[in-house]
Amino acid sequence: MDDYLKYWKVIRQYVKIKYGLNQADLDMILFLYSEAYFNKDKFDDFTRLVGWDSKRFKRMLKEGWLESFRKTDPHTKRRALYKLSFKAKHLVTLIYKYLNGEQLIAESYVNNPLMIKNNKRYRDAVMKGAILKLNDSIRQQQRHAPE
Repeated sequence: MDDYLKYWKVIRQYVKIKYGLNQADLDMILFLYSEAYFNKDKFDDFTRLVGWDSKRFKRMLKEGWLESFRKTDPHTKRRALYKLSFKAKHLVTLIYKYLNGEQLIAESYVNNPLMIKNNKRYRDAVMKGAILKLNDSIRQQQRHAPE
């Protein structure tokens, strides 16, 4: 049975908190993952769907989620092209590994900000419990998988 999305909310929240992303930025990275190169217009087209933020493009460049592939050349009228950075591509690969049960979410507070012992936020406590359930589910699948 395919139930990749069963823990999507848990994985999504973990990724957003760990990497300091909001939902629209994460959606943007996921959308652009299959685009080898894109221009600013293509970025703006999709940003209309996820919520307009006039500063998103520059911020994502500055934070290292996007990088320039080709600068604008006024002599040839070639427009600038961009691509997802290694950092962004690595993040999407991790998300797929979590969804496919190939990788556990860190249970150590050193690698996972949701695992801080004295965290008083209810939402974080719920997420912590859900991460432990997700990891247990993955461990059980790994034990029962034929080698």
